[in-house]
Amino acid sequence: MLSHTSDLFDSLVQKTSTLFEAKTRDYGSAWRVLRPSSLTDQIYIKIRRIINLQSGIKQQVDEGQAEEFIGVFNYAIMGVIQLEMGVAHEPDLSIQEALETYLTTSTSIAQLLEKKNNDYGEAWKEMRLTSITDLILQKIIRIKQIEDNHGKTEVSEGLDAGYMDMAIYAFFCLVKLNYIN
Repeated sequence: MLSHTSDLFDSLVQKTSTLFEAKTRDYGSAWRVLRPSSLTDQIYIKIRRIINLQSGIKQQVDEGQAEEFIGVFNYAIMGVIQLEMGVAHEPDLSIQEALETYLTTSTSIAQLLEKKNNDYGEAWKEMRLTSITDLILQKIIRIKQIEDNHGKTEVSEGLDAGYMDMAIYAFFCLVKLNYIN
């Protein structure tokens, strides 16, 4: 069962990394100038739209939940990268360097996913899509508070753990939406 989840995650990364690479070809590594707080806000925008879609609000943009969860996944990876590398003053990664960094980060997230799935027994499979969405929103609120505290925590995990968890939750949602199978 756990290996199936790992296979699904690998399948997602194949799809999302292809999109990430294509966008890097279009825009370069312009995202490297974004502060982590800006990436947090981008994820917040995505989640608010997903919540609106889940609440039945008529959409006017022709993108569904899956596309938005992919955005959450990719922005979360960018957040981890920015925390590790620091913010650049200008785009500083080639397409190949950006892709390699993306894949290295996604491997770290896959390893965390494997550990958590082992400990929690893949409980996410029994959860509602809306509940997982709400968990992402809660993570965003927590991350914003940590950012407002200049990254300082007393007993909580740091920003990188929050971004990694959001990527994992976005993966869960994409599985539940049958985006990957």
